Amino acid sequence: MSTHSRIAQDLSPTDAPALSPGYASLFPEGVVAAELRAAGNVSCLAPEEASIVANAVPKRVGEFAAGRLCARRALGELGIANFALEAAGDRQPIWPEGIVGSITHTEGMYAAVVAERKLLRAIGVDTEAAAAVEPELWPRILIGAELDWLASLERHARAAAATLIFSAKEAAYKCQYPLTGERLSFSDLEVTVAEWGRGRGALQVSATRPTAIFRLTASDPSAPHVLTGAYRRHEEFISAGVFLRAAGASS
Repeated sequence: MSTHSRIAQDLSPTDAPALSPGYASLFPEGVVAAELRAAGNVSCLAPEEASIVANAVPKRVGEFAAGRLCARRALGELGIANFALEAAGDRQPIWPEGIVGSITHTEGMYAAVVAERKLLRAIGVDTEAAAAVEPELWPRILIGAELDWLASLERHARAAAATLIFSAKEAAYKCQYPLTGERLSFSDLEVTVAEWGRGRGALQVSATRPTAIFRLTASDPSAPHVLTGAYRRHEEFISAGVFLRAAGASS
């Protein structure tokens, strides 16, 4: 694996991400997660990373830096140090060989998850403020069965439930895109949530039309015909994780 030795190592306590059992709990054993509660310091980035946001507004720079710092912390647990996480032409992170990963950020919460490719074929994580999806957006994000489920809930719970569906679709998109390169709309995916109301639970994401990720999994008899994952409510946030196990990996 390629390494870069010019990454700043001296981080203040507010710059330093912590390992996150909460984010890791969204995924199978072996996934490593790290989180940071404040925007990152661009001076802690490798030159190759800093150049990606050289012309970005300060808010975007802070989000980007926080995500990269979280990724660096998590990768370190897998024995990968001083790795500059560069970006491809489509702005997707270029993870080290043999590694899959995903980054999420919303104001006040930044996180990254990583795993060895022999464990997971793909991974996606997303975090949103708990009531971030306003009712006027629901018809654009949710489809019929999801809207019916929302209508079955008590009114005060609907905004958080809608946000969970949005977050799960974002995580599923992040999971499938590095494998397929396929752009999906919200209506292409349907989320089914289990154990709503407990603060955490399982979820499944299925396709409403033939898509590359489901054609890909269908070609592997050991793979599910849905993408599986989990969610949790923590503080004022909702997070979702979606993953695809590697062929032969234990469930």
